[in-house]
Amino acid sequence: MKNVITLDIGGTNIRAALWSLQDNKMSIIKKTKEPTGPSPLEIIKNSISHLLEDCKGEISIVGISVAGIVDTQEGILLTSPNIPKLQGVNFRKVLRDDYGLQCIIENDGNAAAYGEKILGVGREFENFVMFTLGTGIGGGIIINGNLLSVTAEIGHISINSEGAQCPCGNIGCLETTASATAVISRAIAEIERGADSILKATYNGNFYKMNAEDIYRAALEGDTLSRTVLKDAGRNLGIGIANVVNIFSPQAVILTGGLIGAWNIYVEAAIKEASRRALKELINRVKIVPSQLKDDAGLTGIAYIAAKI
Repeated sequence: MKNVITLDIGGTNIRAALWSLQDNKMSIIKKTKEPTGPSPLEIIKNSISHLLEDCKGEISIVGISVAGIVDTQEGILLTSPNIPKLQGVNFRKVLRDDYGLQCIIENDGNAAAYGEKILGVGREFENFVMFTLGTGIGGGIIINGNLLSVTAEIGHISINSEGAQCPCGNIGCLETTASATAVISRAIAEIERGADSILKATYNGNFYKMNAEDIYRAALEGDTLSRTVLKDAGRNLGIGIANVVNIFSPQAVILTGGLIGAWNIYVEAAIKEASRRALKELINRVKIVPSQLKDDAGLTGIAYIAAKI
């Protein structure tokens, strides 16, 4: 039996999995999840070491899905605004030197899109665009059933020429107004300016520790600020979706990541805005649907890419 280890490295969490590969079929033996934290490379190594302890057969390869622009040939993360401490890391060298293992690396949005095409709702479509909605915003594109080999940095589409500066260096990126980071930052800023909200009481008054899920829960309780922040972020996401629909005319836009938990506020606002802005002939035939694989999309995609199935 051969095994594959995969990691999905994001700005908030690092997920890892040990897969068995038999008769061209993949199955997960064990999964782990740790906060990315201030020392992501250490978390990555610890995750790999723990999975190796549970491995009963040969490890054929390690697949790494990571948020950022990658050099797939050399195995290097060239840049990652949300995980700056990993920028410049040569994962192929690290895995070879520390474990004697081969490594393949791919952008996380691409891996998620491929995973969704192989085992998720993407099986229903030959052409779709995936949005990964988390700490940042990423993307992956499937054309004629195949992964388009580009770095689909959808989160860095500029939607406001006079907007905030993004960690990537651009101005007014979609990520600065529609990601989980943007939602949290906006809520905190509004509270600091004196806005009334039940979020003020979160974490015993230390509202700086709030996350996007806290904001969604407050919105469901009728908190005006939380609902406003989520709807505004959703409308900005809708602008990004409209741009992508106008360029690629996909059959579907598939959404994944933590923010889709707020579908009835955040995503519905996005769908309305996309419908208002995109070309009617295109948006009327696009399905906007949630991922089936959810958090496992990236792990699944990179597993199948690594195993070359």
